[in-house]
Amino acid sequence: MADAADYIENVQKYAPDATLETVAKIVKHLGIALSSKDASLVSCSDPSELERVRESWLKKKLALEQPDAELDASVSAICSAMSAEHNKQRVTFYYLIAAHHGKLDSL
Repeated sequence: MADAADYIENVQKYAPDATLETVAKIVKHLGIALSSKDASLVSCSDPSELERVRESWLKKKLALEQPDAELDASVSAICSAMSAEHNKQRVTFYYLIAAHHGKLDSL
């Protein structure tokens, strides 16, 4: 099982104030998915992947109700923020998008 300590350094590259406790909540939510290298990464070039982020993370987990276009724009913003990384860790991506929407406290 994945451990938050495995991800905190990557998250803090983008969000220096990120806490291990918050990262641990995301790791717990993702659970077994993090054991697969492919599933542990977000592919910003795959439309179905970005739709999955919107539907599963933003709408279901974070309970966001904005129009899809607004949610998609926020996903694109995180893709841009992480553009220097070829392999975008899902934990980092989810942390950043939750922070973008002011939802870290609701994790």
